[in-house]
Amino acid sequence: MLQAIVSVSVRYRGVIVALACLLLGYGLYVAAHAKLDVFPEFVPPQVVIQSEAPGLSPEQVEALVTRPIESVAAGGVNLETVRSQSAQGLAIVTAIFRDGTDILVARQMLAPVRPTPMELRTFADWVVRPRLLAVPGVASVNVYGGQVRQLQVQVRPDRLMAYDLSLDDVLAAARAATGVRGAGFVETPAQRIVLQTEGQALTPEQLGATIVRQRGASVVRLRDVAHVQVGAQPKFGDALLQGKPGVFLALLSQYGANTLEVTQALERALDEMEPGFKSQGIVVVRGLFRPASFIESAIRNINRSLLLGGLFVAAVLFLFLWNFRTAFICVVVIPLSLLAAIILLDRVGATLNTITLGGLAIAIGVVVDDAIINVENIFRRLRENAAAGAPRSIFQVVLDASLEVRSAVVYATFLVILVFVPVLTMSGLQGKLFAPLAWSYILAVLASLGVALTVTPALCTLFLPQRAERTHEPHAITALKAGYRW
Repeated sequence: MLQAIVSVSVRYRGVIVALACLLLGYGLYVAAHAKLDVFPEFVPPQVVIQSEAPGLSPEQVEALVTRPIESVAAGGVNLETVRSQSAQGLAIVTAIFRDGTDILVARQMLAPVRPTPMELRTFADWVVRPRLLAVPGVASVNVYGGQVRQLQVQVRPDRLMAYDLSLDDVLAAARAATGVRGAGFVETPAQRIVLQTEGQALTPEQLGATIVRQRGASVVRLRDVAHVQVGAQPKFGDALLQGKPGVFLALLSQYGANTLEVTQALERALDEMEPGFKSQGIVVVRGLFRPASFIESAIRNINRSLLLGGLFVAAVLFLFLWNFRTAFICVVVIPLSLLAAIILLDRVGATLNTITLGGLAIAIGVVVDDAIINVENIFRRLRENAAAGAPRSIFQVVLDASLEVRSAVVYATFLVILVFVPVLTMSGLQGKLFAPLAWSYILAVLASLGVALTVTPALCTLFLPQRAERTHEPHAITALKAGYRW
């Protein structure tokens, strides 16, 4: 089979080189549009449910809020564990699903127990948060700090006693004044008329005028028994930005989203809202924690490492082969192998992150091995053939030279791959973190084997025959061989 592959590659060398150019172009396109992230996805699919219960102690939150939510969440499909925390006025339930569970399906299954949002706070809640949520790839925007606006009824116990009223009377009056009720509709022969109720108390003055009790001409209103005013919701935390009070927005990207693309889209959205920030006198502090910065830095470092590695490999090849064409053929293997690995990683849905790029950087010195063995043997046989009295055809020389080293090339490649197989067997967090490194390395090395068996003989047939006739063995190699023979 290997003989047939090499033979076809040498015979149709033009086609092979054209396909290699297409692979190079497509690989560059895939690399430019591949998903980028900080690390591989090692966190299992999970859904976090946060429910506020102002005024309740941790024990009450556990009994009245946390446990009912846990009982509903426990029936989820593919559910692995349910964890919970109960604090003063806050319940946090985390449902962890098995690996491979569709996170969107998991969230749908727990949708009935997700709490409805509280009153959104001023500018951050009403303007910024909806706009950022509209950015593709953003899963949630959590707002911390500031003060949540409330219409507060601060009861005066002495006034309640004077009017012989209870807290339930005040609560019923406040609910009646602020509640929204559906009035249904009226059918006519021609149409259906929807009835809409209005008149809810929206200001402290309107709410304070609500009647709590009326007996003849005697009317008791909310403002008679309580202070009705706009106040801040009791805090369960706060936010300081650079030492000053502020509002902190924490954004989470969707499962599997491209972190870099989502970050850039969010920054464009913030740029669009900049006039609104200035008109409100709001100072926006960006990038307090920006994973995209780490990605960009990591990519720059990896690219620099790949470039330096390629230059070092080219320098060593030229020094020992002492021929620009042979060095060029060997160096071509590097981008072809790495881009082929990137294409395969992209096809299986993997992201380009520091771990997978690290695997490619480790492989850069290995992917040229197969090509070096093949190119050096072909070039040596072409030089010997040129010096022979009855030279054979170039096709036959390249074919025989490639087949001479095919066993060494194939065996060495699979031995190198076997070294990384134990990494693929790791389980748990370490397996999820380091398996992508092993896969990127293995795919790059396998791609280099394919290139060495196809592209390398084709390029050697095109570029080396004329050069081999005018080239002698490098003096450095001759000296090394002399010492080796001794």
